[in-house]
Amino acid sequence: MKISVCIDAVLRGYDLDKSLQTVKSLGIDSFEFWAWWNKDIDRLVQLKQDLHLEVVTFCTKFISLVDSSKKEEYLSGLQESIVAAKRLDCKRLITQVGDELTDLPRNQQRENLIDGLKACVPFLEQSGMTLLVEPLNINVDHKGYFLYRSDEAFEIIDEVGSNHVKVLFDIYHQQITEGNLINTIIRNIDKIGHFHAAGHPGRHELGNGEINYKAIFNAIRKVGFNGYIGLEYFPLTDPKDGIEESNTY
Repeated sequence: MKISVCIDAVLRGYDLDKSLQTVKSLGIDSFEFWAWWNKDIDRLVQLKQDLHLEVVTFCTKFISLVDSSKKEEYLSGLQESIVAAKRLDCKRLITQVGDELTDLPRNQQRENLIDGLKACVPFLEQSGMTLLVEPLNINVDHKGYFLYRSDEAFEIIDEVGSNHVKVLFDIYHQQITEGNLINTIIRNIDKIGHFHAAGHPGRHELGNGEINYKAIFNAIRKVGFNGYIGLEYFPLTDPKDGIEESNTY
């Protein structure tokens, strides 16, 4: 289990150079971000090489998977994202699924989502990528988003049936939506490809709020997860302090 820093959240307001230099100065070798299309990819490549950092993951283009009319647009965006990922030697891409459509039954939207993810598999297999499907909470941050429960996300992963498609389990979002974090994680660890972490309430430092991150991190270690936990929060104090604290859990 390794720590990754989402520079767009934890180090927002820092330029690219300062963000990555800060990550490295804290003894962390991995980072992630949200959009790639507004980044200087050439500079990212140079900085990661100079600082010996790994790009763990970033997002595909934000195109709906529950709307079947956007399927080809989504696949085109995925292929563009794969090209960017290859340049950065990154093996994981995060995808959101889009907002729930008001004029289409939910079960049909779910089938559209599964069909879209299945269509991604050949591109993922060819490139050696893993696509991370992210449920988000609809109570605080993402009202109207289609996929908010982890149990439904795991069922969808089962139906897609590929090791190249897994769940991004965001501990903050799932605490808001459903709780029962440790049991859910343990039962489904083989379907989880990445974690995100933030304190709740407020989405601030991990030690700020009701979530017992020490217990959760220990549980993740005990089940043998050897991937990454991405710090994705908005700091209340000096970002360095929260990163350093998180690295001790």
